[in-house]
Amino acid sequence: MTVIRQQDFIDSIKDALQFISYYHPADFIHALAEAYRTEQSPAAKDAMAQILTNSRMCAAGHRPICQDTGIVVAFVKVGMSVRWEAELDVAGMVNAGVRAAYLNPDNVLRASIVADPAGARQNTHDNTPAVVHVELVQGDKVEVRIAAKGGGSENKSVMKMLNPGDDIVEWVLGSVEGMGAGWCPPGMLGIGIGGTAEKAVLLAKEALMQTMDMHELKARGAKTRLEELRIELYDKINALGIGAQGLGGLTTVMDVKILDYPTHAASKPVAIIPNCAATRHIHFELDGSGPAEFTPPKLSDYPDVHWHPAADSRRVNLENLTREQIAEWQPGETVLLSGKLLTGRDAAHKRIVEMLARGEKLPQGVDFTNRFIYYVGPVDPVRDEVVGPAGPTTATRMDKFTETMLGKTGLMGMVGKAERGSSAIESIRKHGAVYLIAVGGAAYLVSRAIRSAKVVAFADLGMEAIYEFEVEDMPVTVAVDTRGRSVHNIGPAEWKKRIGMIPVHAV
Repeated sequence: MTVIRQQDFIDSIKDALQFISYYHPADFIHALAEAYRTEQSPAAKDAMAQILTNSRMCAAGHRPICQDTGIVVAFVKVGMSVRWEAELDVAGMVNAGVRAAYLNPDNVLRASIVADPAGARQNTHDNTPAVVHVELVQGDKVEVRIAAKGGGSENKSVMKMLNPGDDIVEWVLGSVEGMGAGWCPPGMLGIGIGGTAEKAVLLAKEALMQTMDMHELKARGAKTRLEELRIELYDKINALGIGAQGLGGLTTVMDVKILDYPTHAASKPVAIIPNCAATRHIHFELDGSGPAEFTPPKLSDYPDVHWHPAADSRRVNLENLTREQIAEWQPGETVLLSGKLLTGRDAAHKRIVEMLARGEKLPQGVDFTNRFIYYVGPVDPVRDEVVGPAGPTTATRMDKFTETMLGKTGLMGMVGKAERGSSAIESIRKHGAVYLIAVGGAAYLVSRAIRSAKVVAFADLGMEAIYEFEVEDMPVTVAVDTRGRSVHNIGPAEWKKRIGMIPVHAV
């Protein structure tokens, strides 16, 4: 009989989460390198170069691939012949491992989990609790598949109870177009088909734990109906032209994974969960011989891609930037920002808008007049860092605050990731402002442009506090210009036409 000791299990969870925080899975790197090699869109290729460069930097520096270090999801299969030497239950041991991993002083990971989700939403400060699924199976081992799932991609999950005669491909394509760029493509889609509503969603999440092998599958050809469906969806999703970061290009997904389960004759449940450019998961087994061991990749396994800003990038000084100058910027243009900007995410925006509605002054140090705000919740710094990885969060969540921020604070520009909604774009146009995007999945690379960082307001919000960053040559792309033209509309439409597999609807 196999005996699994509590500390071995906890240490394995802790080590796995640290490992995946700075090492992409090898299959992801190989798939992204191939996508980079074949990409023809300059904007998408530049974004991929940033992600690949960031990945190498994180592997070398043992720092998080993304500032959103995720909500931990663990699938634990326990052999029925296993005996535990443990005082905690399985979920308790997983949470102990999460706590140890996220509070590791050598590589602090961002605590993103809030309790009382429908109420106070108070941060738990150690990223617990994890989402744990336990299954009893035949055998004498414990198998663990564990992921750290980013909020931006998780928020784009969709589920629908289709009718038996409905077309899955049609629904998936419509859903992916509706996702936009907030899930940080290029990545992978997990799809669950069948069972019941909750089973389909669980299958989709489990599918994301599988190895990317689309190029191998296409080379050998499909052998089952699900493999045929995978290839069809892969080709047709990429034909949408969404591209890396939604900028337009050849690769939106690098793989599509599907798991299915028998369902009721009246039902066809289907769920989609995307995995972003910060794909993080690992699989290990415990057999009683001690904690799991993880073999790091070699830096030589990474493609020889080293991002540098283009020579024609526009360099700007945020300290003396004018509205007349930003009016010259064009959608898709690369801009390198230098100077000081403030940060703010959901909780800070909500508090600011509430203070303004009450007629209160904003805190000292929070003056947005002719300034830019960066939508970010950084990782805490370690060693000689001024700030940890600090990539952008999804800007769409700030749309409902945008009119107030632009109309009442004097804000001139915003930096985030993904597209803006129509109301936010109209506010940007009306107020002559701009919206810029940084590359999601390049958080460590972006943080190297930050020369100083200090909290200036709302320290109680933790990673959602307002910081003042001083940056030097921070790389961004003009996503919405002062006339309201959006690169997330222009780029994908252009590349959808170029690819030509799916008709472009009249605009």
